[in-house]
Amino acid sequence: MQVEAGSVADSFPKEVLTRRILRDETLLVLALSLGASGVSALISFVGSVTKPGGLKDQAATLNASAAPGRPWLDLAWQLFGIASALVPVALVAHLLLREGVGLRVIGFDRTRPWPDLGRGAAIASVIGSTGIAFYLAARGLGFNLTVVPEALPDVWWKYPVLILSAVQNAVLEEVIVVGYLLRRLGQLGWTLGTALMASAVLRGSYHLYQGIGGFIGNMAMGVVFVYLYRRWGRVGPLVVAHSLLDIGAFVGYALLAGKVGWLPTA
Repeated sequence: MQVEAGSVADSFPKEVLTRRILRDETLLVLALSLGASGVSALISFVGSVTKPGGLKDQAATLNASAAPGRPWLDLAWQLFGIASALVPVALVAHLLLREGVGLRVIGFDRTRPWPDLGRGAAIASVIGSTGIAFYLAARGLGFNLTVVPEALPDVWWKYPVLILSAVQNAVLEEVIVVGYLLRRLGQLGWTLGTALMASAVLRGSYHLYQGIGGFIGNMAMGVVFVYLYRRWGRVGPLVVAHSLLDIGAFVGYALLAGKVGWLPTA
């Protein structure tokens, strides 16, 4: 039996993105990624504030060894963790592609590499010093745990893994919390101000494990990032900025911890 070209494809009905579909899709994406991280951070924060002693006497370690004393197994776990954390980004890319637009609609592509790099570097230079000062002040006032950006063994893959971890954080957060979430909330009829606050509060929520300072500082950064995204229409510069900020925190801590007096260590 001869099948006419296109008949199989035509047998699939075109998906209509109703408000309910968009709402459920958004909730599922968040439940599989940073929304779940926000709940986890809240539980961690409750545990910290109910533990005897002040917050600054407790530590939050970001990049820890997954297999102490077994460097090759540790490396495998580190790479697995980085790759699996990016699965929600792949899901978002798939959903946007099914919508007919892809990641280019949120400005995560290679069409403007140099402007993205330049803008990202400028953002990082401004936020970086401010962020360090805010963290030190919040910890000094007892609002923040001591953040330990890395506790990896001194092996050859330490710095490459820290850089990959920083880039992974940046891609995951900016694609989902800024680009994807703002697009979906806009399609659901949310006002710009409400969507901005939702994005900023979400960003702050999954940093709550660091303490009140981590929540407030990252929420403020979220407001700035949403404003810049609305101005430029691209998450590319935000990914660059976030990557540079985290690389500076992770690698800087590895190089300076225990060698300078102003940097708190666990």
